[in-house]
Amino acid sequence: MKVVIITGMSGAGRSKAADWFEDQGYYCVDNMPPALIDNFLEMASVDTNRIEKVAFVADLRSGSFFDTLARKIDELRARSGVELTVLYMEASVREIVRRFNEVRRAHPLTGGEASEKVIEAEIKKLADIKKRADFVLDTTTLKPSEMNAELDRLVFGSRGASNFTINISSFGFKYGVPSEADVMFDVRFIPNPFWVPSLRKLTGNNKKVAEFVFKHEIAREFVDATHDLLRDIAPGYISEGKYHLNIALGCTGGHHRSVAVANALAERFEEDGMRVHVSHRDLDLQDKR
Repeated sequence: MKVVIITGMSGAGRSKAADWFEDQGYYCVDNMPPALIDNFLEMASVDTNRIEKVAFVADLRSGSFFDTLARKIDELRARSGVELTVLYMEASVREIVRRFNEVRRAHPLTGGEASEKVIEAEIKKLADIKKRADFVLDTTTLKPSEMNAELDRLVFGSRGASNFTINISSFGFKYGVPSEADVMFDVRFIPNPFWVPSLRKLTGNNKKVAEFVFKHEIAREFVDATHDLLRDIAPGYISEGKYHLNIALGCTGGHHRSVAVANALAERFEEDGMRVHVSHRDLDLQDKR
């Protein structure tokens, strides 16, 4: 039987992940106390009720029951006939605070406001569970469709080192710097396509804009050097138990140079065989204006 345990930080998207697993044919059980998982699996193994794939959402809502989850994970890994996958979901502290404030819900750890202090306490409480995870999915910058695509790659793709993800994002300095970035680069030294009338309304996703950016040797050299640097330090992040490296590239408005450079850098890492996620934070602001 295939068994998935979906756990992690409150507000990181566990319910949406459960929806995805349900679409893949999994029988999903939300807020399952770990102590009851064995009873459910026994019932699901009966021929008349046989279930081949099941996903449990286990989180702090189950209170003291949650404290037994780490032990239950170890027991299931040793159990014959069970193919266990543990998915741990997380997001940056600021993003979790924003999500809770947006929906005006209490945090399950305290029943009160989702402050940074409360969320950091939850992270510490979840540390042992995270160590046991097969996959860690950071949803800080992911839209629902992008999260589903990541789950496609995690579940149906390869395991092991591919669990490490390089998140590359573009942004505009005029709209503020991204708080979740581990490494940030300013690409405003590259000549700006904005001053070319025919390119002004286009974005860095357009071939003409990318060609303009990379006809300048300084842009090509920057991508080469940055790729080499980050490729060399990525093993250090992995050895330190990190599951992702967040790289942000900024230009003035986040529409031309940073987008083209982010795409080019992502292509390099994909060629290296690494898991890469690309997002362009401020791209839609051009259309709104």
